[in-house]
Formats: sequence, structure tokens, C-alpha cells
Amino acid sequence: MEKSILTNYSFHPEAEQELIESVNYYNDCEPGLGHDFSIEVYAAICRVIAQPKAWQILRHGVRRSLVSRFPYGVLYYIEKNEIVILAVMHLSRKPNYWKKRKK
Repeated sequence: MEKSILTNYSFHPEAEQELIESVNYYNDCEPGLGHDFSIEVYAAICRVIAQPKAWQILRHGVRRSLVSRFPYGVLYYIEKNEIVILAVMHLSRKPNYWKKRKK
């Protein structure tokens, strides 16, 4: 597998909001758990940056990297020289909601 030269990434505005809401949810469940969640999401993003084509395409170039310890996936696609994070998705809820975000 080839190494990535992509280092830039950005969040779709709704994906960023999902991340914030999920961090807040986990902090409400247990103080510090939201921080743990954010670390695991960042680790998933780092794996994507390191090898963006390592994950299977779900639909229209969108791929999913799973988040360790939590039932979430980071959905992303590659656009020019950037990784665009389309969703920080809970794996057991509304599986297709993110499809409208990618034009």
C-alpha cells in the first residue's frame, strides 16, 4: 500500500457539529469520556491521512475508517489534495443520512 502525500483535511460543517455533539454526549455520560472519544476520532483521521485509500469505498468515492472503542466511523472522500470528512457517524443510527452531503 502506498504512503499518502495528503496532509490536509477539513470537516463538512455538519460532520464537525456531529463531532462536537458526540463529545458533549460522552462527557455528559462520564466526565472525560468525551475527551477519550475525540482522541479516538483523531486517531482514525490520522490513519486516513497516512493511508487514505486503505478503506473500502462505500458509495461515490466515500470511505469509512472505524473509530476504536466507540461505535463510530469517520466517513470521508478525497478531493484534489485534501481529505474531506463527510460525517462522524454512529454506526447504529440512520445509516444513509450522510449521502445527501456529497454532491
